[in-house]
Amino acid sequence: DVAQPAEIDRLVDEAWQAFGRVDLWVNNAGADILTGGALHQPFADRLQVLLDVDVRGALLCSHGAGQRMKAQGGGQIINIGWDQALTGGVSTESGQLFAASKAAVIGFSKALARGLAPEVRVNVVSPGWIETEWGETVNRELYERVRRQTPLARWGTPDDVAAAAVFLASDEAAFLTGQVVNVNGGVVM
Repeated sequence: DVAQPAEIDRLVDEAWQAFGRVDLWVNNAGADILTGGALHQPFADRLQVLLDVDVRGALLCSHGAGQRMKAQGGGQIINIGWDQALTGGVSTESGQLFAASKAAVIGFSKALARGLAPEVRVNVVSPGWIETEWGETVNRELYERVRRQTPLARWGTPDDVAAAAVFLASDEAAFLTGQVVNVNGGVVM
């Protein structure tokens, strides 16, 4: 449970105990405030969930893993952002909450990249409209509108997001740190 600092400490400790060295750390935990009963929770409750999981969890995991990576002489951290975090492009309450939480992750990642350099690289993959279980719940009208407004004329796939992370983790990205890679078909440029 990345909302619990003690659990994060245990996770980081166990990762280094199991592998001796960790070269890549990806923070991909995210809270669901869009489906089921979560959608109908009060604004403040949904905010707290996102702050606990999406922000606090990513920041504490990055900090813990980053300190170990710096001490071991190298490593890479990839955080997951959101392409609309810095543009405010989705004006719903959920959009406001995600923008705030993911903007925090992006800002922290940039500062952490400076703080851990040159030993550790820190980057962000920021997906846009991706065909996931959540994406399957949107109505057909919204689905088609998003597709039409996307320069590459389709929704992204989990494989598109994974490919960006694999690239950032590769030697081909060895001169990238503090960067945000938007995986969104050109919706945000």
